[in-house]
Amino acid sequence: MRRAIFLDRDGVLNAAIPDERGHPLPPRIAAELRILPGVPEACAALRAAGFLLIGCTNQPDIARGTTSRAFVDWVNARIVTACGLDEMRLCPHDDADGCHCRKPRPGMLADAAALHGIDLGASWMVGDRYRDMEAGQAAGCRTLLIDRGYPERPPALPPTAIAPGLAAGLPILLA
Repeated sequence: MRRAIFLDRDGVLNAAIPDERGHPLPPRIAAELRILPGVPEACAALRAAGFLLIGCTNQPDIARGTTSRAFVDWVNARIVTACGLDEMRLCPHDDADGCHCRKPRPGMLADAAALHGIDLGASWMVGDRYRDMEAGQAAGCRTLLIDRGYPERPPALPPTAIAPGLAAGLPILLA
């Protein structure tokens, strides 16, 4: 069985764009896409340690009709290349769709585990929101919360660890 690091996209790999209330949003135009400092290097270190790197992103704006699937695919391709990910998994649904892949449900992680032979108990979910932590916990992963101070509820259960960014969390993930 293999180990993986499941990585949320916006706020972990690339900069999230805060709305007027401080809630994170994905980039809406190409000029807003910015890989966060230290992320490519942290991903390279995780890969060198033998982890698969799998992005897992909710993108409900596709279902809402406020962004195109083509643009999301373009963003994902840029991030996969810049960060050296093995793949980027995408949930294009909104909460009302009730799909198994939308975080906080663990479908993206479970599907990737089945495809790649991943030991979820030896893997991590890294994210910046409660949905990421709850998806990782439901899948049986350890969880690393990238604390961005968003004005939203915390995860129902505490994460395994907390760090201010992926690069800062590297010693935790590699321990």
